[in-house]
Amino acid sequence: MAEAFLNAFGGDKYLAESAGIEPGSLNPIVVEAMKEIGFDLSKNGTKSVYDPPIGGKSYDIVITVCDETSAERCPVFPGKGMRLHWGFEDPSALQGSHADKLQGTRIIRDRILDKVKAWIAERQ
Repeated sequence: MAEAFLNAFGGDKYLAESAGIEPGSLNPIVVEAMKEIGFDLSKNGTKSVYDPPIGGKSYDIVITVCDETSAERCPVFPGKGMRLHWGFEDPSALQGSHADKLQGTRIIRDRILDKVKAWIAERQ
């Protein structure tokens, strides 16, 4: 979600790439929640931070969004780039009915959107 928002609202100043610690398949509830606000992630693939082209690459800015319980597992990237950690709950960890998970994902989505927009505004 953060990748989509940063690429959409960061103009030509930022190019975001995202990857997971343990990539699998896209969370269909995340895809659904993002589609509600005009972002189609259905064709996106998942990547691992440990595999090329992400792993071993040097970045100007690395923003990790692992939840706080997984923060110690967040990867380390080489280089002298700025490192930020924005802890957000993992939507795949949400429990309950589909409706409950979707509502929780909307909350996480909106928090990520607010954080990305605020961060971009701070840097201008």
